[in-house]
This record gives sequence, C-alpha cells and structure tokens, in this order.
Amino acid sequence: MRGEEIFAKARDRATLTCDEAYWLWEEAPLERLAAVADEVRRNVVPDPNVVTWQIDRNVNITNVCISGCKFCNFHCKPHQTEQAFITTIEEYSRKIDRMLELGGNQLLLQGGLHPKLGIEFYEELFSTLKSLYPQVRLHALGAPEVAHIARISNLPTRKTLERLVAAGLDSLPGAGAEILCDDVRRAISPAKPSVQEWIDVMAEAHQMNLPTSATMMYGHVETPRQRIDHLITIRDLQARCPEGNWGFIAFIPWIFCSTGTRLESEGIRSHFSPLEYVRVIAVSRLVLNNIRNIQASWLTVGKPTAQLTLHSGANDMGSIMIEENVVSSAGARNQFDAEGIQRAIREAGFVPRLRDQLYQPMEYIATNRE
Repeated sequence: MRGEEIFAKARDRATLTCDEAYWLWEEAPLERLAAVADEVRRNVVPDPNVVTWQIDRNVNITNVCISGCKFCNFHCKPHQTEQAFITTIEEYSRKIDRMLELGGNQLLLQGGLHPKLGIEFYEELFSTLKSLYPQVRLHALGAPEVAHIARISNLPTRKTLERLVAAGLDSLPGAGAEILCDDVRRAISPAKPSVQEWIDVMAEAHQMNLPTSATMMYGHVETPRQRIDHLITIRDLQARCPEGNWGFIAFIPWIFCSTGTRLESEGIRSHFSPLEYVRVIAVSRLVLNNIRNIQASWLTVGKPTAQLTLHSGANDMGSIMIEENVVSSAGARNQFDAEGIQRAIREAGFVPRLRDQLYQPMEYIATNRE
C-alpha cells in the first residue's frame, strides 16, 4: 500500500519526503506514475484541454565565457579573439525585427561569464533595447551570470538585480542550474558559481517579485537520486517565495546532449531514453507541488516524446526558438515553426494556446513569412 499512499499525497499536492520522491523515481510503475501525474496536471492548470506554447528568440550576448562548462561547444575563452564576439545593437535590431514579424514579443538573452562585462554594460544594453523596442520583454541572464556580474562589479546580488530591473530586465530564466549539487558542478562546470550562489540569486529575485523559471539538465555525471535532490531543492526554494509573488513560473528539464563536447571526450555520452524522459516529467509534476507549469523540452527529446509527456504531467511545449545556439551546437537537431508546434499539440489531443513568459494568453496571428 505504500505506493498508493505516496500517490494519494501527490494527488493532494502534499509535500513529499525525499524517500517518497526517491520511490517515485526508483520503484513507481511508469504507467501508473504517468497517469497520476496527468491527473494532477488536469487539476492544477487553468484549462486541462489546453497546451501552451511561445514565440521568442534566443540571442547570445557574447560567446566569451570563463565558466569552463564541459558540455558547451559554443563558448570560447577570452584570449580566442578570432572567435569571440559581443552582439551589436544593429544585430539585435535585425533579430528583434524578425521576431516581431513572426509574432514574438520576448527576447531570451544569454551570454557567458565574460570577465570584462560588468553591470554598466548590461544596464546600457537593456536600456537601449527597451528604448528601441519598449514592447519586447527581456527574459535575460541566468543566475550564474547575475552572480558573476555582481562579483566583478563589487555589488551585492540584490543591488545587481535592482539595477538590471531598472534598466529593463523583465524576468530571469533558470539557466545554469544543470544539477544543483556542488560535486556535479565541479565535474562539469568547474568555474561556474556554486549551488548556493544560484539559490541566493533566485531567492533575491523571488523577494523582489521578479518572475523566474527553473531548469534541470540531466543525463551526464549525476546519479538518479541527485536528480531528485535537485527537484527538492527547487521545490523548497519556491516554498520560501513570499505569498503572492511570482517565484518559479515553470520548470523545464532537458537531456544532456554530448556531441563534440569535452564530456564526450572524457567518455560521458548522451543516452537518451524516451521512457526515462517521461519519468522525469511525471516525477517533476508530483515533486514540484508548488510550481504550476512543467515544460516539455522538444528541442532535446523530439516531437513524439514531447507529445507523450503532455499525457504524463507536462502542460507546455515551450518556444519555437527562432534562434538557439548552445544546445544545438551539442547535437540537438529538432525544429518547429509556429504551425508545426501547434500541429504537434493538436496531434497529441490538445488545444494549442500562444502565451507570453508569464503564461498569459496571447492572440496568434499566422504569418506567411515563417
């Protein structure tokens, strides 16, 4: 009966213990797990027949990074001047104009830990983009980037976030979480800010009512239990969010892609299993009892698996990702346009609904320029 008692707690959105969460991963029958996760999804999302999606553009601020992530083929070191770039305002304008033509309204801005780009650079960048495109939301800078900017600018985390928000930052993506275990981080991202620094940035953002998301990149050097510990860390951090504040709006797990990475050269390769990803989504839905939206990472798992997760706890298909460089450079080859992502949602038996970063519905107007 223990399993049914755990499922009953999950249905009631009660907080599961570590041992109960481990049981879901290690012992729960997948079909039963997925069914309970789907039942919970139907009870917590506004319309259980709807699956949301988004149009945005991912632009890399720079490719210079000192974090030493062994899973990233995109970055370069500061001394690699022939490869290094910092995106210009003219380049941003071309990319944003194209995004607006396709019906998007959000820019996902990510860079790296550039040793010379402090707070003033980001303030000027954000304020310039907002002056040129006041209608565009800036979903920018993962927690490690914020911690890095704070450190090289000799500022507290709170002051750094306040200045970024004043310059135009609208929300904070969950990038840079990977697995929230310092042993894992030392193995795959030796110079990236620590787990505690990631938590501290997100906690300050939640106190400020700055919307955020949370992520997990799994399938490299971590253990299955470390994946569960990662979920519990995110859940417990969300529980500290002041009532009425945004906190983590969504959780997005994706599989590590190894092609050409340093981890692959060290013998760590991707081993993608669709059924394992279904389990990841279903367990996330039940453990993260205080996060409403669970996103399927179609970019890394493909259309059929993403569709399957919509019946296993996920309620969102994410963005069509007009541009994405980091995961794609490590072997992710899946693609969607606006019509394709809506078709995939309908094929899975749901009604597609365009949304913004805050999961508020938007009107979709088809364009012939896709």
